[in-house]
Amino acid sequence: MTTQVTYDVTDFATDVLERSFSVPVLVDFWAEWCGPCKVLGPVLEKLAGQHEGEWALAKLDTEAHPQVAAQYAIRSIPNVKLFMDGKVTNEFVGALPESKVVEWLSKAIPSKYRAQLEGARELLSQDRASQAQEMLLPIVAAEPDNHEALVLLARAMFSSDYERATRTVEPVKLGSGQFEAAEAIRTLANAFTHIADPQSLPEDPVNELYLIAIRAARSNDFEAALEGFLGVIRKNRYYDDDGSRKACIAIFNLLGNGDPVTKKYRPALSSALY
Repeated sequence: MTTQVTYDVTDFATDVLERSFSVPVLVDFWAEWCGPCKVLGPVLEKLAGQHEGEWALAKLDTEAHPQVAAQYAIRSIPNVKLFMDGKVTNEFVGALPESKVVEWLSKAIPSKYRAQLEGARELLSQDRASQAQEMLLPIVAAEPDNHEALVLLARAMFSSDYERATRTVEPVKLGSGQFEAAEAIRTLANAFTHIADPQSLPEDPVNELYLIAIRAARSNDFEAALEGFLGVIRKNRYYDDDGSRKACIAIFNLLGNGDPVTKKYRPALSSALY
């Protein structure tokens, strides 16, 4: 059955809330008397056609459905809300130009590969990087602007080819939701250069401990890496331009706040620093 790309809402519970469990639903709250609505409407309809199967556009006349408009606090139109799994997950107000709508959509609409991305994340947690890489390469080819996929792919190739990993996240700039993770990869990759050139590090009793921690990070043994970096911090807080603190934060950002390793070692870092 072909997904209906654009439709007028008749029953909000069925047409939007229930439907949003199977496909993201973008609701355009509009009215006949609203000039800006008539500008934005065709833009949304055009984009809905271009992204058929990825999301559906529902148009709700606020004059015909005042109770729904009141329920969702519609005070100014056009108002566009994205529904997923029965809830509003994102929105904007006003007649944005097409380029801005496209930019908003790229951040608001999840990738159609989200199940595969979650699978790749799980493979990485099991230290099955090569399999994760095989899963991610076709996604990046299909969606080169998918920053989540780029970061996961970089993680998958991190221990085997950190220079390629750094190149992979090059498109992920400030403003992206994946920027911190991309910066983490760049930070750790910079630390990895010391493995091949230990003489680039300042002479200090913590030198060997620091290198051991870097090697552990290169091998994706992040607990051992964090233990080593914390040991360096306790002995020489500012060694290698505060390199151990930066590496710890990079690991936390790479793994995410919900990761057990992050939860375990973030308080330890605070304790070591203060």
